[in-house]
Amino acid sequence: MGSTLRDQQPISKTVGRRVPPPVGTPPTAEARAAWSDMAAFRTRVPKGVFTYGSHDEMTRDRERWEAEAVARAR
Repeated sequence: MGSTLRDQQPISKTVGRRVPPPVGTPPTAEARAAWSDMAAFRTRVPKGVFTYGSHDEMTRDRERWEAEAVARAR
């Protein structure tokens, strides 16, 4: 199962580019507000690295976290 160049769509034009601010420039108030909002966001899954021995173990944890999130929302 290989891919050849003929399978891909050619990129013919790049429209726009993001220009990073100069080094040492403080972030805008809008960017700081966005960072604060993201920092306060709570996910259903506790933070950390999880290692599972099987897909069933992972599914069990994910379903438990989802059920707890639904229970908290009510």
